[in-house]
Amino acid sequence: MCQKINSRIKSLRKEMLEKNISAIVIPNCDPHNSEYLADHWKKLPWISGFSGSAGTIIISMESAGLWTDSRYFIQAPTELKDSEIVLQKMGLQDKNTPLKWLQSNLKKGDSVAMTGDMWAHSEISKYVNSLTKKSINVQTSIDLISNIWVEDREPLPSHPVFPHDVTYAGISANEKIQQIRNQMDKSEVEWHLVTTLDDIAWICNLRGNDVSFNPVFLAYMLIGKSKTYLYIDENKQTETIIESLKAAGIEAKLYNTIASDLSEIDKTILVNPEDCNEYLYQTISKEFLVEGPTISRLLKARKNDVECQHIEKMMVKDGIALVNAFYWLEQNIDKERITEASFADKIAFFRSQQAGYYGESFPAIVGYKSNGAMNHYRPYHETALQLKREDILLCDSGGQYVDGTSDITRTIALGTPREEQKIAFTLVLKGHIALDSIQYPKGTTGSQLDVLARQHLWQAGMNYGHGTGHGVGFFMNVHEPPQGFALGTGSRATTALEVGMFSSNEPGYYKDGEYGIRIENLILTQESATEGFLCHYNVTLYPMDLNMIEVSLLSPQEIDWINAYHIRVYAELSPYISGDIKTWFEKQCGLIEV
Repeated sequence: MCQKINSRIKSLRKEMLEKNISAIVIPNCDPHNSEYLADHWKKLPWISGFSGSAGTIIISMESAGLWTDSRYFIQAPTELKDSEIVLQKMGLQDKNTPLKWLQSNLKKGDSVAMTGDMWAHSEISKYVNSLTKKSINVQTSIDLISNIWVEDREPLPSHPVFPHDVTYAGISANEKIQQIRNQMDKSEVEWHLVTTLDDIAWICNLRGNDVSFNPVFLAYMLIGKSKTYLYIDENKQTETIIESLKAAGIEAKLYNTIASDLSEIDKTILVNPEDCNEYLYQTISKEFLVEGPTISRLLKARKNDVECQHIEKMMVKDGIALVNAFYWLEQNIDKERITEASFADKIAFFRSQQAGYYGESFPAIVGYKSNGAMNHYRPYHETALQLKREDILLCDSGGQYVDGTSDITRTIALGTPREEQKIAFTLVLKGHIALDSIQYPKGTTGSQLDVLARQHLWQAGMNYGHGTGHGVGFFMNVHEPPQGFALGTGSRATTALEVGMFSSNEPGYYKDGEYGIRIENLILTQESATEGFLCHYNVTLYPMDLNMIEVSLLSPQEIDWINAYHIRVYAELSPYISGDIKTWFEKQCGLIEV
C-alpha cells in the first residue's frame, strides 16, 4: 500500500509543478462539512492511507505531513508506515498546526491549493487571512486531487431516499419548517441556506443511504418565507418522495443547480459560515448575506417527547442484542476462532434480529489488549487479533434503528484482570457515575461538566485525550452537534445543556501498547426535581463488568448507583430472555455486597 501512496503523491506533485502550486492542503471533509464521507469524497484516505475521521494533509514539493489529534496518535503511525507522510501531533503545542506550518515553510509569492468546496468558509478564511498577509496566494478554484484520482474513484452515490414516519419523528416536516421560519422572522432574514446532511434529513423527515452508517442523503436546502427548495439528485425523486415533499410544501430541484440559484438571490439569506463550503459562500451576494447558526441544529438536538419515548424502547432492543452477543462470546471463545472483527460482525448480526434495525451507527471499535489503547481502532478481518481467555477487551458499537440511534462501550475481562487494570477501570467508572448523577443549574455548559468525569483520574495522575461525550441523533448521525462534554472552546464545550438533549457519557483511560478502558452510556437531559436545575436520565441498558471493579475505591453512593443500575437493567431486559442465557445474565447483573 505504501508504494501506491508514494506513487500518488508523486503524481500529485507533477500536477502541482504544472500549476505552479507550492503546497496543497487536503482536509478530511466533503461539500457538506460531514464527519463521515461518501466514498467519492474520501480524498485524504486515498492520498495517505489514513482512515481516521479527523485529519489534515499538507503535501509540498519537499515534504508530506498528516496533522491529527490524540485519538489517532497510536493508529496513524501504523497506517502511515513506509509512506513518506510524517505524523504531526496536534494539541501538544499551539505552534503545531497546519496553518503554522504553512506560515513557517512557504515564502512570499508561493501558492497554496485548497479546493473551495471541501472547506467550510470559516475555516478556509483563517488560512486566507493569515497567508495573504505574508503575500502567499491561496487558490480555491482548482482541484488537483480530482485531476489524478480518475480510474478507481467512486461516483457520487445514488441510493434511494425514504420517508421517516411522523409516528417516530413526532413532528411533521411542515411543523419543522414553520419553526425555522419563526426563527427567521426573529433574525429578519428572507432565506435560510441549510447545507448539512443531517439537518436536511431531519427537516424533511426523510432518510437515505448515501453515507455509510449515517442515514442521510446528498442534498442542499433553501428555506424561504413562503417557498422551500430541496436540491437533490434526480434519481432520488421518486413519486413517493415527490408527494412527501409536496405535502410539506417543498419543491424538489436538481442537486447541482444550488450554486446558480444562490447567485440570483436578492434578499437577505442566513448562512452558517462554519458549515457552508467556500465555493457556495462565494456565489452569494455579500449585500444580502447574513452569517449565523443553522437554525435546525438546536431544534434537532432537543428531542421531543415522542422521540424520547421511542429512544427508551429502542434501548431495550439494543440491550437484548448485546446480551445475546456477549453471551455468545462467553460460550464460544474456547470453541472456535473469534477475532475482534468477527465479534464486531456478531454484534451487528444480533442487532439485525431486532425490529426496526437499519444498520450499525459507526464502525465498531473492538480492541483487544493493546489495540484497545487506540480509542478509535477499527478491526479488519485480515489483521484482527484473536480473542482468548486472558486480558481485557474494549467494545464500542452502536446501531441505527427507525426508532433511534444507539452507542455503547463496555470494557470486559476475558481472563483475570491485573490490579492496575481494575484500578484504572474503577477510576473511569467513578467519573462516569459522577457525570450521570450530577444535578446542575440551567445554562450549564459541557466544559463545566466534563471535569466531573476526569476528577478521579486526574487525582491519580491519569487522563484521556478525547471529549467525555457528544450529542447523538435520532435515527441520524451518531455524532450530532452542538452539545456534549468536552474541555476547550468548541461547541461541545460551550453549548448549554437543554431538556431533551441526547448525549453520550464516555470517559476512558488508555495505556499505550497495553490496554484501553472506556465506559459509555447514553443519557437524556431532563428537568430536575429542583426548580431551575437539570439532570441526566441514563437510557442505556447493559451491566458493568463486576470483575473489573476494585470495590475498595468506591464510595457507598457509587455502590448504590451500580446496584440500582444492575437491578434496573435486569428488570428491563430479563422478560425477553430465558433459559441458560437468563441464568448467565442474572449473574452479570449481580450486586456489590458491602
